[in-house]
Amino acid sequence: MVRRESGAGHVAAFALMALIWGLTWLPMKIASEAVPPIFLAAVRFLIAGFCYLAFILAKGLPLRAEQLGRVITASLLITTCSYSLLFWGVARAPTGISSIVNLALTPVFVILVAALYGEERITKRRVGAIALGIAGLVMLFSGRAGSAQDGAMIGLATVAAATLSYAWGGVISRPLMQAMHPITLAFWETSIGALGLIPLSLLVEGYDQSYFAGLMDWRALFGLSVLVLGGSLGGFSIYLWLVRDWGAFRAGLYSFVSPVVAVAVGVVFANEAFGWPEALGMGVMLAATALALTEGKRAAISA
Repeated sequence: MVRRESGAGHVAAFALMALIWGLTWLPMKIASEAVPPIFLAAVRFLIAGFCYLAFILAKGLPLRAEQLGRVITASLLITTCSYSLLFWGVARAPTGISSIVNLALTPVFVILVAALYGEERITKRRVGAIALGIAGLVMLFSGRAGSAQDGAMIGLATVAAATLSYAWGGVISRPLMQAMHPITLAFWETSIGALGLIPLSLLVEGYDQSYFAGLMDWRALFGLSVLVLGGSLGGFSIYLWLVRDWGAFRAGLYSFVSPVVAVAVGVVFANEAFGWPEALGMGVMLAATALALTEGKRAAISA
């Protein structure tokens, strides 16, 4: 597949995407102060699902879901399991550190899960990426050892588990990307996953009519606006465009930019602590991301 040359528009779009996905973390936490986090995730993806459906109908895209069993499994992993854990964890942990754990571990976990499915080879470079990712995670956790009483370490561990679930679902989704339009796949995984979040929210958080009143709180409205319009619709649409024109490797380089944005926003606007242990852990985890991504580039070139 021939990639199109980079232009100022592509670079600007990449910068906007990385900025958007770096800015979503603090609004997620702020919104979770108004409504329970899993309930918030369910509302976010229900709204996003309707937006995707409107786009599909307006563009006349095929709506049929191919390999329905695989779609359901991927949806439960990518949306239901991953985002219930992610929203719950971010509500208890610093947003900047959470973004580092999530974005830096994603390519590492994808390699690990794909290898278990026989879709990737575990090379020396990839072993190094996995080892660095684990080492960076340990460093970040050690920097949070004094915060165990406020649940920060549990929150970060939950974010790591959410990342593993997302990577697992992403590997399962790979064959679906060849059989379905990406927006159609996004609609089904978003909508089915949102339906799975509803009983999970009822089980974990219970039912309270005040949850719906809380959606009118400025914090929830602000958070949902950023997460749906920015994260789901804006950022994801740009990502698909860049994957088409640049390829997955170059588009995936946002993993190096978005955590820096999220850390800066958390420090400046939420007074989140960020010292040498966190900085060292961040550097090690981003090095793991670099190893994972460059391996992907080498494989693509050799293919």
